[in-house]
Amino acid sequence: MDSNDNLLSFTAIRGVQSGREYYTAMCPLKVVPKIFLFDEEELSPELRAQRTLNKTRIPEMAAYIAENPTTYIFSSITASVDAGVEFEPFSEAGPASNAGRLLIPMTARFLINDGQHRRAAIEEALKERPELGDESLSVVFFIDGGLKRSQQMFADLNRHAIRPTKSIGILYDRRDPLSQLACQLTSDVSVFRDITEMEKTSISHRSNKLHTLSSIYQATRTLLGKPAKGKVSDAEAKLAKDFWETIGAAIPDWQLAAQKKVSCSDLRRDCVHAHGLALQALGIAGAALLAASPKGWTRKLKAIEKLDWARTNVDVWEGRALVNGRVSKAHTNVVLTASLIKQQIGLSLGAKEKQLENRLKRDRRVG
Repeated sequence: MDSNDNLLSFTAIRGVQSGREYYTAMCPLKVVPKIFLFDEEELSPELRAQRTLNKTRIPEMAAYIAENPTTYIFSSITASVDAGVEFEPFSEAGPASNAGRLLIPMTARFLINDGQHRRAAIEEALKERPELGDESLSVVFFIDGGLKRSQQMFADLNRHAIRPTKSIGILYDRRDPLSQLACQLTSDVSVFRDITEMEKTSISHRSNKLHTLSSIYQATRTLLGKPAKGKVSDAEAKLAKDFWETIGAAIPDWQLAAQKKVSCSDLRRDCVHAHGLALQALGIAGAALLAASPKGWTRKLKAIEKLDWARTNVDVWEGRALVNGRVSKAHTNVVLTASLIKQQIGLSLGAKEKQLENRLKRDRRVG
């Protein structure tokens, strides 16, 4: 990108959509914050082309760039330009006629239709790593005199956007040690192998899968007491594998499902342990057990064999894991299920857990 005679000059490629020309150019990162200003600071809501900036997202996105300077990746920014522009092709005919110089007046207004959080994150990341300023980001420019099309463009650009499931994010994330561990557990732990849903965060009624990757990830993170994207040692990875293998041995239905001797859909219909709620509760109880008995936890976990996980056992599960007969993923129900498991393996409850247990008893008496 160059600037002279009050013009910004970009090497760009010209294209056509809906009968209108648009341009794709490479913009140095150090220039991105300078030419793309926050439209909400300059325009009334009626003319803004983006949602209000969510500033809580910026630090994490900026850290992603700064901490991964050789592997980060950002998609294009899409922007509207309120100005008359000129395009000087490198050739008058042939393929090169769509490549050339895009000249934009410095007085032009630029509004980001898609990518304002990327722009803000780049600005913050450059404060820590200014050497990244000469790297580039592709920018798609749409010419929009008077900014009349900007809001509709934003709506259209996001109309068909679908956020990937949490399981997909875990499956593809090679930077998060906990994601890598969760994926490894799905192949190393016998009761997870071949019956884990790797892409979806929910399991359909007729699916032959018993667990979801996202449930295994969250339960293992809880078990090990790790923050998001926390580092995992080899010893912790082995501990997680041993824990889930021990749990699998204490829940025969899981073994039968892994051996294809019982239907996963039947287990989901009939048993509490066939739901993500149970995995998370086991992770909570397991973390407490590992803290209380770092050497004798394996023996104590065997007591889980005596738990009656049947959903028909309403005296145990209604109000705890079930609400009106349906499995509930609410935090209170997860904690109450974990409390039952903790009592089953001989652990005492904390003050908040006792409060929930007392409330459950009162609700049952009233009911």
